[in-house]
Amino acid sequence: MKIEQIYTGCIAQAAYYLESEGEAAIFDPLREVQPYIDKAHHDGARIKYIFETHFHADFVSGHLDLAKKTGATIVYGPTAKPEFDAHIASDDEVFKVGNYSVKAIHTPGHTLESTCYLLSDENGKPYGIITGDTLFIGDVGRPDLAQEMASELTQEKLAGHLFDSLRNKIMPLPDDLIVFPSHGAGSACGKNMSKETTDTLGNQKKTNYALRADMTKEEFTAELLDGLGAPPAYFPQNVKLNIKGYDSLDTVLINSKKALSAKAFEAAANETDAIVLDVRHEDDFVKRHIPNSIFIGLHGGFAPWVGALLMNVDQPLLLVTPEGKEEEAITRLSRVGFDHVLGYLEGGIDAWENAGFELDTMKSVSPETFASDISGKSPVIDARKPGEFGSEHVDGALNFPLDTVNENFTGLPKEEFYLHCAGGYRSVIMGSILKSRGIHNFTNVEKGIAGIRKTAVPLTNFTCPSGQK
Repeated sequence: MKIEQIYTGCIAQAAYYLESEGEAAIFDPLREVQPYIDKAHHDGARIKYIFETHFHADFVSGHLDLAKKTGATIVYGPTAKPEFDAHIASDDEVFKVGNYSVKAIHTPGHTLESTCYLLSDENGKPYGIITGDTLFIGDVGRPDLAQEMASELTQEKLAGHLFDSLRNKIMPLPDDLIVFPSHGAGSACGKNMSKETTDTLGNQKKTNYALRADMTKEEFTAELLDGLGAPPAYFPQNVKLNIKGYDSLDTVLINSKKALSAKAFEAAANETDAIVLDVRHEDDFVKRHIPNSIFIGLHGGFAPWVGALLMNVDQPLLLVTPEGKEEEAITRLSRVGFDHVLGYLEGGIDAWENAGFELDTMKSVSPETFASDISGKSPVIDARKPGEFGSEHVDGALNFPLDTVNENFTGLPKEEFYLHCAGGYRSVIMGSILKSRGIHNFTNVEKGIAGIRKTAVPLTNFTCPSGQK
């Protein structure tokens, strides 16, 4: 069997390509579908099926574009009701791809239509299972996302469905089965995902808290819901796009990839309700940027942070990008449904400055300067997640997670304070949002806790590395 794992996108959303005897099946494609078409062409294969594990919340799937360009059949599991042509599989329905087979296994819990796909070789031996958001490496999917679509679906009820799906449908499968989940660490679709991208089902039974053999449904529900934060606000909007349909990426690029002179860019910013989104590196942003612009750099967790912090997928955007990165920025925004880019600043920030328009900066200091001044007892705000903060932080610091800034910014200190994160990325995002709201009484600490750790600043006991920026 030939199965290739293809990673694209900023959150390691995985797509899986199975090819056999001139036929191919695609699992959960990302919105830019040309790589899948090119891969099939290279292998002399025809894309026959597009298998969707569920209506995704964290990204806009490429199912419609891929089906339009290839004629392949989109497949969903039982209970799915898309507003476009698709095959709704019955539980245990088998699809042939050459001599291999793909069995749909209905596993409600993350959502009601959630379905896993069991891959078997030419001899009928199970090889691997595409688990979507039902089973991750080290975790399982959160059960609270479908509530936005149907109020009667409480997270407790969905957690119960997930418990049954895992025990009755997944855990009885062979231990040597390879688990292929849709996400790794960093996705908001779970709370404790591993950085590993595959594992055997047998090892997951031994190590994944949610697959503990002696766990009751009540214990499972309690552990699954414990510490589960609110999902990003854009998630329900992406679900609706995946159910109802969306403009093709080709159309989005034609509409969005418009070079604007500094004068035209300034006029568009003044005459519309567009947000100026600066996607350069944080080191460049702190030195000079357009006043009131929001920084979310392409090199970090770009698209999820855009969705979590800008929230409304219909929000018009104007882009400030590194040269040559305009199409990448538009494409990555489209992955989370932000398709309303009005254009980008031609010539970048240099063109803005050369046109004589106003620039702003962000106060920022090295970890060493922070260490020499911390005796002044200015408050220290840590923008990392609660789990990261709990593992190690500056003694006396206050935790103020970036994803809460829009709701809770008024709770920040009124006096001058220091702001940092893990590596310098999130603190600049947060600082840009604060400045856009007229809050300037802070100083960013470059390199975050990674840099502070190398100084004499007192830290609480270290217990677990975060791996976050």
